Amino acid sequence: MRTLVPTFLATALAFTLSFGLSAQEKGKGGPKAPPKNLQVLKAGPELIPTMQAFVTGLGLQDKGGCNFCHEQDRSSDAKPEKVMARNMIKMVQEINKNFPDGKEHVTCYTCHRGDTMPKMAP
Repeated sequence: MRTLVPTFLATALAFTLSFGLSAQEKGKGGPKAPPKNLQVLKAGPELIPTMQAFVTGLGLQDKGGCNFCHEQDRSSDAKPEKVMARNMIKMVQEINKNFPDGKEHVTCYTCHRGDTMPKMAP
């Protein structure tokens, strides 16, 4: 289990570095508007890398990437996958907050293993 978190983080970092941020996210094209309709995650420098880690953890690279959960208008809640993702993020946060050491022990990858459906059996 201890090797999964570094592996997951390394994968997320590699994905972030490979695909990079859009020109607008890099600061080109003027100031970026703050994200709208954030209910679970917080706005800040970790938001985009966190979302990109979801793409990797759920194997969404060939399933539309961000568009698997998001509409063109990223603030829209029209897709049920986005609503489910929020519930799953809350679940992971709740599980992790119960560990006395304060470390992240569970991620999307813990159950999903790179697939949109969680793995229920070995």
